[in-house]
Amino acid sequence: MSPETENKVLLPEDAPLIAGGPTFGKITEQISAITERKTPQVWYLALGAAVSLLMVLFGSIGFLIWEGVGIWGLNNPVGWGWAIVNFVWWVGIGHAGTLISAILFLLRQRWRTSINRFAEAMTLFAISCALIFPAIHVGRIWVVYWMFPLPNQMGMWPNFRSPLLWDVFAVSTYFAASLLFWYTGLIPDLATFRDRAKKKIKKYIFGILALGWRGGNRQWRHYELAYLILAGISTPLVLSVHSVVSTDFAISILPGWHTTIFPPYFVAGAIFSGFAMVVTLTIIARKIFSLENIITLNHLEKMNKVILLTGSMVGYAYSMEFFIAWYSGNIYEQFAFINRAFGQYAWAYWIMISCNVIVPQLFWFKKLRTSIPVMFIASILINVGMWFERFVIVVSSLAQDFLPANWDYYSPSIWDISTFVGSFGLFFTLFLLFIRFLPMISMAEVKTVLPEADPHYKTGGGRHE
Repeated sequence: MSPETENKVLLPEDAPLIAGGPTFGKITEQISAITERKTPQVWYLALGAAVSLLMVLFGSIGFLIWEGVGIWGLNNPVGWGWAIVNFVWWVGIGHAGTLISAILFLLRQRWRTSINRFAEAMTLFAISCALIFPAIHVGRIWVVYWMFPLPNQMGMWPNFRSPLLWDVFAVSTYFAASLLFWYTGLIPDLATFRDRAKKKIKKYIFGILALGWRGGNRQWRHYELAYLILAGISTPLVLSVHSVVSTDFAISILPGWHTTIFPPYFVAGAIFSGFAMVVTLTIIARKIFSLENIITLNHLEKMNKVILLTGSMVGYAYSMEFFIAWYSGNIYEQFAFINRAFGQYAWAYWIMISCNVIVPQLFWFKKLRTSIPVMFIASILINVGMWFERFVIVVSSLAQDFLPANWDYYSPSIWDISTFVGSFGLFFTLFLLFIRFLPMISMAEVKTVLPEADPHYKTGGGRHE
């Protein structure tokens, strides 16, 4: 390395992805120590809070089964309420994990290695929360089997062509592919945990989960091929899942829903909200577990750039909805969008615009997109805004449809609120168990971006030749 190169100021894109120049051994020690050391008391407190919220969810669902959906705030025109809003929101949260793992892997974006395991786990937990709401929204939950693709040769399933059935296929396929992708990436790290385990029971459990991994050349070749195939399978699912969810709305004739912009608009919004949630949880985890050298400001800044891009796409979609409504000459469409901005749900609309369009513009400025407090607050506001986006789409179009005689105002009941709040209990319970017992960062993949992974790395001097 020449003196000119040594004295050169590194730009963010040239900066090392892992700070401090750790070795393979130090990475293994640092990440393994999170699960191997004594469980901190703060983890028990957090788990207790999460399980308390989970009990709220179970209690709300139990009362719903006992009494029926009449306990919710649904009324005659608004047959879809918070349950569908929450479903779409949680599915959106789950999009960032597969995007980071699959698409960025295929694009050879090496910065993904520090956050992909974290995001993949978040995807699985978010989809688990999402799947609750369509199931409990059916009312008579004891006939919930109608939701699933049963053999239809006898014509006993009348809604086989319904887009709600497409949701079952899309979301369940997405969950299965994400689970397989996540587990495949875990195998080398599970083998490391097996080899480091001091207790027989842990060694036995991790030995089963590691599937006999020994790290030989043939195993690595098969592993990398399997990972590449799964990434290729998962990539179209990122685009298809929320496209199918949006089609639930788009194929209707209801003003405000019947638009072809929904699929790309929903996909961009899903990635937008998913990355915001990853930033929120990453900032907390890197601080608590002292992972600032592995998840650096460089990683956070790159995620904020993705948020800025997808937020701009969402803002463009909002403006195009108004343009299409005006250009179509359809008085019902025109009324639906004017009513969203200035009608009885205007408060929700302007919260949506403020959080989803205005807040991401902060990330045009490097000083703000590299500020931990700014990005933390912005990421929370973005997910608040994305929830209100789904609320505005679902409720405003239903509450005021073609006939003024049908109009009514939708207000959630305490059971709508408790079910939604309780779903966070499920999410955080699963998340806390994950970070306590499994490697929250992929050791095997982080090591691939270290200088030591370069075959031309000079161990004596610690530099590239």
